[in-house]
Amino acid sequence: MNRLRPPKPTKIQAIVFDLDNTLVDFMRMKEAGVEAAVEAMIDAGLKMSKDEAYAKIFQIYDQVGIEDQKIFDRFLEVELGYVDPKILAAGIVAYRKAKDAALVLYPHVRYTLMELLKRGLRLAVVSDAPRLQAWTRLVQVGLHHFFEVVVTFDDTGERKPSPKPFEVTLQKLGVRPEEAIMVGDWPERDITGALHLGMIAVFARYGDTFGTQNSGAHYEIDDIIELLDIVDELRRGT
Repeated sequence: MNRLRPPKPTKIQAIVFDLDNTLVDFMRMKEAGVEAAVEAMIDAGLKMSKDEAYAKIFQIYDQVGIEDQKIFDRFLEVELGYVDPKILAAGIVAYRKAKDAALVLYPHVRYTLMELLKRGLRLAVVSDAPRLQAWTRLVQVGLHHFFEVVVTFDDTGERKPSPKPFEVTLQKLGVRPEEAIMVGDWPERDITGALHLGMIAVFARYGDTFGTQNSGAHYEIDDIIELLDIVDELRRGT
């Protein structure tokens, strides 16, 4: 655990988590799904190398968003000029099978959540994912009963670091910003948004995909279990 800028002692009432790359290894799932889809589309008749197709799909994700539900339609439109239904179907089926198998929790997530609940803390998720996708992932990894509040993009129409998702989450929890910890992997969204409202910010370095050097958070952790020490420290006022 790396402490960057210790906050004032306070009585922590709630922990708010980002979902993807904080609780679940989202990029591992996405990469496995796209790789399987590309192989299936090539087998179905797509004339392109695996590496080229993989790279082009992620280029489209960069343009339209990683949650895009029409990614393979867009890819085929660009590359073929039309959507071949056989190639599309092959990609979709392979993607779904692979991503379901690849979606996993980071180490110690379930244990940490259980320990936080034992400490009397209230747990929430605030995610930029669409509502159904967020809930589907939570149910798939068996975390849906841990959180009393789940706020998604569909609930506010705004993405982090907009204050709206954080404000709605805190309002539903009934806690003040300084009584809540925000845990997330994306400094520009999770950390910036939390700090703007006055929440205690914890950077989940283990989920970082940007090579972040300075997150700006109060704390940085390499394993989610380190969150327990942070909570205990803040509650002791040390």
